[in-house]
Amino acid sequence: MKYTAHPTAIIDESAVIGDDTKVWHFAHVFGGARIGKRCSFGQNTMVATDVVIGDNVKVQNNVAIYTGTVIEDDVFLGPSCVLTNVTNPRSQVVRRDLYEKTLIRRGATIGANATIVCGVTLGRYCFISAGAVVTRDVPDYALMVGVPARQKGWMSRHGHALKPSADGILRCPESNYRYREVEPGRLKCLDLDEEAPLPPALAVGKISYDEFKNRE
Repeated sequence: MKYTAHPTAIIDESAVIGDDTKVWHFAHVFGGARIGKRCSFGQNTMVATDVVIGDNVKVQNNVAIYTGTVIEDDVFLGPSCVLTNVTNPRSQVVRRDLYEKTLIRRGATIGANATIVCGVTLGRYCFISAGAVVTRDVPDYALMVGVPARQKGWMSRHGHALKPSADGILRCPESNYRYREVEPGRLKCLDLDEEAPLPPALAVGKISYDEFKNRE
């Protein structure tokens, strides 16, 4: 395996890590964890036994990923975000055989210091704002804010808030991709399948978020 690990990182023997993944200072990947290709794990991160992580996942500093978590490709976990695996923990009650599953689907973003209460599914390309507390399933592309988190709108695959036009089409200002709410609470991209990778020309940002905001 051709992954890179800092000398202070601990990689247990039975962990599986894909090519071109980088594991940085003081991280710990437990045995039985499975990590894909081209991932990045920042300082003081932890990946527990039996966690499954796809390709091109970015995990920022101080994030612990506990048993029961499944993370698909292209997910971003912001600094110090919190994942859990027991809804009703008690030190006196052992629930190691009752860990709950949390599924984070392709392209999702979890902002800094957000908390994901276990047993939920975060939809594809959803955007969990910094500090939000998620307690229920989140639709694809949903923008979630607050405590508890509530949907404030929709976010494009490129991370821009989408605004509807008169014809019901929502257009991303960066990619120009079109989106439509095909039924109440369900958004789809009309120009690129949710499971398809971005074209190379659209996979590198060229204009800052503030510049896009100033154009509005």
